[in-house]
Amino acid sequence: MTVGRFFRNTTIALALLAPTGLLAEDSTFLIEAPNPTAIERPNIVLVLADDLGFTDLASYGSEISTPTIDALAQQGVSFTNYHTAANCAPARAMLLTGVDAHLAGVPNIPEMLAPEQKRHAHYQGVLGSNVVTVATLLEGAGYHTYMAGKWHLGAGPGKLPSQRGFERTVALADSGADNWEQRPYIPLYDKANWYADGEEYQLPEDFYSSRFLVDKTIEFIDSNIEDGQPFFAYLPFQAVHIPVQAPQEFIDRYMGAYDGGWDELREQRRARAMELGIIPADSDIGRMSTTADWSALDADQRRYQAKRMAVYAAMVEAMDYHLGRLVDYIKARGEYDNTIIIFTSDNGAEASGPQDHDSFAGRRGPAALGYHTDYERLGLKGSYNTISPSFASAAVSPLAYYKFYAGEGGMRVPLIVAGASLPVQGELSHAFSFVTDITPTVLSFAGVVPPDARYGGRSVEPMIGRDLGPLLRQEAQRVYGPEDSVGYELAGHAVLFQGDYKIVFHRTPLSDGQWHLYNIVRDPGETEDLSSTEPARLQRMLSAYERYTRDNKVLPVPPGFDNYKQLVINVLYTRLRTPVLVTLLTILILLPFVVAYRRKRQDA
Repeated sequence: MTVGRFFRNTTIALALLAPTGLLAEDSTFLIEAPNPTAIERPNIVLVLADDLGFTDLASYGSEISTPTIDALAQQGVSFTNYHTAANCAPARAMLLTGVDAHLAGVPNIPEMLAPEQKRHAHYQGVLGSNVVTVATLLEGAGYHTYMAGKWHLGAGPGKLPSQRGFERTVALADSGADNWEQRPYIPLYDKANWYADGEEYQLPEDFYSSRFLVDKTIEFIDSNIEDGQPFFAYLPFQAVHIPVQAPQEFIDRYMGAYDGGWDELREQRRARAMELGIIPADSDIGRMSTTADWSALDADQRRYQAKRMAVYAAMVEAMDYHLGRLVDYIKARGEYDNTIIIFTSDNGAEASGPQDHDSFAGRRGPAALGYHTDYERLGLKGSYNTISPSFASAAVSPLAYYKFYAGEGGMRVPLIVAGASLPVQGELSHAFSFVTDITPTVLSFAGVVPPDARYGGRSVEPMIGRDLGPLLRQEAQRVYGPEDSVGYELAGHAVLFQGDYKIVFHRTPLSDGQWHLYNIVRDPGETEDLSSTEPARLQRMLSAYERYTRDNKVLPVPPGFDNYKQLVINVLYTRLRTPVLVTLLTILILLPFVVAYRRKRQDA
C-alpha cells in the first residue's frame, strides 16, 4: 500500500472512531484497517546533523560532495523555508515532542541559563516530564525505537533517552565532545559523558563519531530486523559541531578549495542556490559585520583559514559517506522501499571559533585542554579545529547571522523528507515549516494519534506542530495560513513568523536592539527592512509575539545577560578555580568584547 493511501485510510478510521469515544485522552492508538496485514507501516529514520549551515549540502548549493543526501533529495521533498531553533537543546526538545521549547523545559541549553531563570521549573534546560517524545508514542504503537548520537536533553533520573521511549541507545549527554576519543571539548565537563541503554559507556579505541554512530544504528536495527515490526531510528550526528574533525582522506579532497576566501564562497553558494531554485532568482545578499577582510590576511593566515574550512567540508562529507552505509544496509535487508528518511539540522552554522587562530584565544584555549592547533594535523586526533564567523557566514549563504541568533542563518536549515513510496519525488517545497512539525509528521506516517491533554495518566502539553503530509503529497501549498503565527525566543533574541513575513529582534552588540520586519520568502537574506513601510503589519506581529510570550511562559533575560558570560559564571559556580580553568574562562569572558570592538572598528 502506498503512503498516500495509508494517510487516507488513517484519516477515515479516525473520523469513524472519534464519535464513539474510543480515542481515550490518556492513550495512543495505532489506527489499522480491518485487515492489519494489508498495511505495512513504514520504518522511519530521523537523521539530525549538528550545526549544519543552510547551503552546506550540494543539493542546497554547496561545493561539498554529499551524494547520499542528494540522492535522498531526489526521492522526496526538499524544504527551502524550514526553520528550527537557533541552538541545539531547544531544537532537539521541539523536534522530539512537537511542543515549544519553553513549555518543554528547554528554553536554552542548560550550560547558559541564568540562576534567575533556573528558579522556574520550566527553565531547567532538560526535557520535562510534561511532554511525550515521539519515541514513546511509537514504542507504544509497536515500533522498535533506537537512538545513536547526541542527546543533550538531560542525564538525571528519568532524563536519558532510554527512559524517554528509546528501546536501545548509545547517547552523548553533553553539548558536544571530541570526535576521535572520549574526551570533553570544554572545561565544563570532567569527561565526555556517554551512555548505552542508561548505563555509563566507554567508547572503543577506534572511535570516529560518524562511523561509530552509523555502526550502532545498523547494529540496533539488525538485532530485530526479522520480527516484522517496523523501526524508528533517531541518528543525531556530532558532525559538524566543534571540535571540527575529519579523517585525512576526506580532508585531502578539499585542500585548495577555499583559497579564495569566505566572501567568494558566500557568493558562489548564493549563485548555486538560485540556480537550483532553493532561493529566489533575485535574492540579495548582505555582509555580516563580523566577517573579516580576507585581503588583509597574509599568505600564512589565508592558508590556515582555508584549511579550517577544508576540515569542516571533510566532516560534512564523512557524515554523508557513513549515512550512505546505513542506506545501503537498509537496501540490502529489503527494507528501503518501506522506509521514510528525514534529514535536517538542529540549527545553523557555529561561529564561535576565533577569527585569528594564532591569537591568545585561538592558541591558549585548546592548549589548556590538551589539544593542538597545528596546521599539518588540523582536524586529526588531538586537534582542536573550528570555523570563525567569517566562514560561518558562507556556510549559511545567503542568509544573515548564524547559530545562537534569530536571523535566518541561525534558524533556516535544510530539511529533506525522502522515501521510495512517497507520491512526490525530487520536488522543492517553499512553504514555511517549523521544527515542531517533525513529530506530528512522523506520527502521521506511522498512523499514530498524538495525545491531547493527557497521556499515561498524567497531564501533558499538547503538540503545536503540524503534519507536513499535505505538502509531501502536494495536496496543499501551505500548512500554515497567512495569519497563523509561530514564535520563538532564545536568550533575549526573538522572532515571530506569520505568512511570508518575519519580525526579529537581536540583542546588542551585533544588532541595534530594535525590531525589524522582513519578507523572508522574497528576501531570505533579510536585506530589506520593511518596518517603516509596513508599520501596521509590524504592530500586528508585535502583538502576536506578546501573546506568544504569555502563552509559552517566556521569561526575560536578566540585565546585562550574555550567553558566554553566563557560561563562565556557571562554570565558576560548579568547579574549582584551577589555572587551566582561569585561562579558559578569561578567554570566554573577553571573546564577546573582542567581537564588539572589531565590529565598531569596521563600522567606523
